[in-house]
Amino acid sequence: MKNGVLIADDSAFMRLMLKDILKEEDIPVAGEAVNGNDAVEKFTSLEPDVTILDIAMPGTDGIKALNEIKKIKPDAVVVICTSMGHESIVKEVINAGADDYIVKPFHSEKIKNTIKRALNK
Repeated sequence: MKNGVLIADDSAFMRLMLKDILKEEDIPVAGEAVNGNDAVEKFTSLEPDVTILDIAMPGTDGIKALNEIKKIKPDAVVVICTSMGHESIVKEVINAGADDYIVKPFHSEKIKNTIKRALNK
């Protein structure tokens, strides 16, 4: 792992929770983003190994951010972490290139296993 994980979520509490879970596994956090525009900008500057994106964020949502990130780097590893677990949304983000999908609320083991799997891609 070179640069760590970028966490993009408009909830400061959720970003903190994800950081704490990653810290338990000695997985570095490259940075944090508070919305989709911020996520794309930080993705470009930080070049994270994995990006965790929420879907429902103010301004540019996670789906638009995913599309922008994939335009910048088609092989970028992106994990969607959202409370929106509808089958149509899951299909949409997987078709857009997301590598995995986690539905909130989640267990920390799910995050750990998903990110470890993503880092091994």
